[in-house]
Amino acid sequence: MTQDIRWGILGTGKIAKAFATALQDTPGAYLAAVASRSVDSATKFGAEYGAQRCHGSYQALADDSDVDVVYIATPHPMHHENALMCLNAGKGVLVEKSFTMNRPQAEDIINLARAKNLFVMEAMWTRFMPAVIEAKRIVDSGEIGTPANITADFGFTSDAGPEHRLFNPELGGGALLDLGIYPLSIASFFLGGVTSVKAQAQMTDTGVDMQTAFTLMHDGGGLSSCVCSLRSRTPTELTISGTKGFVRLSDRFHNTEAFNVTLVDGASRTERTVNVPRSGNGYTHEAQEVGRCLRAGLIESPVMPHAETLNLMGTLDAIREQIGLRYPADR
Repeated sequence: MTQDIRWGILGTGKIAKAFATALQDTPGAYLAAVASRSVDSATKFGAEYGAQRCHGSYQALADDSDVDVVYIATPHPMHHENALMCLNAGKGVLVEKSFTMNRPQAEDIINLARAKNLFVMEAMWTRFMPAVIEAKRIVDSGEIGTPANITADFGFTSDAGPEHRLFNPELGGGALLDLGIYPLSIASFFLGGVTSVKAQAQMTDTGVDMQTAFTLMHDGGGLSSCVCSLRSRTPTELTISGTKGFVRLSDRFHNTEAFNVTLVDGASRTERTVNVPRSGNGYTHEAQEVGRCLRAGLIESPVMPHAETLNLMGTLDAIREQIGLRYPADR
């Protein structure tokens, strides 16, 4: 594939708008089509973001022969059905996080993509941020020694009602799937696959988690401590500590353009700031990776591979089992 990547966007909500904006900053890509459950919503979205075609059903987008790959921007509980529909129609898919509601659903999607030799990737945009990539390069270089532990958090205060997607179990509500996936995924990115987890949570009256804390053991023995919350505005920081020092991505680590590297040798302490700007609102970087993979004939990204998505979904399942968080999809 050498031509421009023809994107379809399935859904017209907030995250879909952010991604459509990012496509305008993505070389060799454009928004070919958008779909909503209502043609009016699709038409309004298309007019605002320059979509060439606007579909009043998700199936119509899946069947659009002039689309190469579909970004699935619907609520979590719809990802499984929507992704399978697009794959069965011959489209590659970029699936918003959390990838699915549970690991069995994720296995369905990835198995079908592999059977049909089609691209699929979890849309963990943070992994493709230039600052995060540079921080990973520094950690992997050994500058801070052997990385041993991570602390990461993501939280904001929400006063939304029980019917809102953040607190409605029918819509995949709770802090864990919406926010906890960030510290979980980034810890795995830096320290390797998760081998075990311990979790505790404060639950809401609707039965989803208001805030959850979990510790992870990783391949090679690393340890992570993570928190996600809909009750508190946390620092949203990521710190990777090694035997010689640490790398800290401060406030909004998932979308940062700068981080600090601190080295400690006895009484000596040195610190420097690394500035690495992103393009636009940041979502273009994952879109560029999808384009690179499609042009290379890959069905998965080495930065966000299938096996790791499955491991992360399995870890989320284990956390939910420990805190008593169940969704209709688990029945």
